[in-house]
Formats: sequence, C-alpha cells, structure tokens
Amino acid sequence: MAEPESDCSCCPHLHEAVELIGRRWTGAIIEVLRHDGPLRFSEIVNGIPGLSDRLCSERMKELEARGVVQRTVLPGPPVRVEYDLTPMGRALGPSLNALQAWAQEWLGGDRSAGSGAGSGADADAAHAGASAADRAPNGAAAG
Repeated sequence: MAEPESDCSCCPHLHEAVELIGRRWTGAIIEVLRHDGPLRFSEIVNGIPGLSDRLCSERMKELEARGVVQRTVLPGPPVRVEYDLTPMGRALGPSLNALQAWAQEWLGGDRSAGSGAGSGADADAAHAGASAADRAPNGAAAG
C-alpha cells in the first residue's frame, strides 16, 4: 500500500533555490555583482575578503551554468572577461534585500532583543547561549 503524502513537505523549488544561493560564497558573489557589476574575475575576488581564486572560479562556473551569471569575453588585446548578473540573477534582488533585513535583525547582535549590530563573536556567543537554553527542559538554562 502506498504511503500517504504529507501536507508538510518542503517545496522542491524553494529547496533548490536555497541550496544554490546558500552555497559558501555564492550569496556574497551575487551581492557584489548586484551592486558593482559587471566585474572582472579579480574584482570579484578582491571585493570579497577571504574568497580564494579556486572557490570563486568554482562558484562562477556553477552560477553561469544555472543562468544566474553571464560571462562576457571582451575583445582585446588584452582579451578581458567580465561577469554580470542575468535577468534571473537580478530577480534575486528583492529576496536578498529581505534576507539581509532578516539577518540584520536576527543575526546582527543581541539575539535576546531580536535586533542590533554586533560582532560575529557576539553573535556566535549569543547563538551558543540560545542553543543551550533551547535544549534545556522547561526553559531552564542548561548547565
């Protein structure tokens, strides 16, 4: 007998979008191109502290293959390559704005207040505290 379908399943399109955009460095690459594009490869790497050439190349190929980014070869000499968002990539703008607002409110500082700016270490410490409290029975702080 077949299993009944659950009404609580995750939308496969949402899951695919989160997996694509949520990959390490992908959101930052899209954000840099959204505000500063079109850009050459080195300009993208320089615009994102900590991003290696190898990972940038890998992400750019993925985004190009998915139709989020377009690669344009400009005639030379020297030959130049620029990257820019496609209409599909630009359509992410409102969603990224909403995600940024959410992140600033919930991840940017004092989590108990739900808003505010703070360092990553503060946010990590607040998250660790919240996680321990969430696991403790009856809302008591975990020891």
